[in-house]
Amino acid sequence: AKHEKRGTNKRLKSNYSFNMLILTNVIVCLVAVLHFYFLILEMFLWTKPAGLRAFRQSLEKAQASKVLAANQGLYNGFLTVGLLWGVCHPSAEFGLQIKIFFLLCVVAAGVFGAYSVSRRILYVQALPAFVGLALLFLFR
Repeated sequence: AKHEKRGTNKRLKSNYSFNMLILTNVIVCLVAVLHFYFLILEMFLWTKPAGLRAFRQSLEKAQASKVLAANQGLYNGFLTVGLLWGVCHPSAEFGLQIKIFFLLCVVAAGVFGAYSVSRRILYVQALPAFVGLALLFLFR
């Protein structure tokens, strides 16, 4: 009976670890999807009604900053690809390092954006990445 219980405990712990890995990767993927959405907004919809609403700006201001926004969108694309690379990397340990690096980049960008543009960026960009980082460190 003792051996069965140990085996069950190992299986439960293994299932728990696997479930936490899945949860963490889902959060990382959500951060990646957010940044892909930012790419779309900044590169293609910046001067369109959806972009104007999302960034709460006038058409005139959007027209004047369109090239800068496209550049910013491209960087969001790099963050998207990096996060997905970390999730999909065949080496779990290296994938973890990749995810940590790119989530730290997102947090840094979110904190700077909150400081320099709008506090809302802290909640929309930095907070989800911070949650992902916290989960990575809790369940690794």
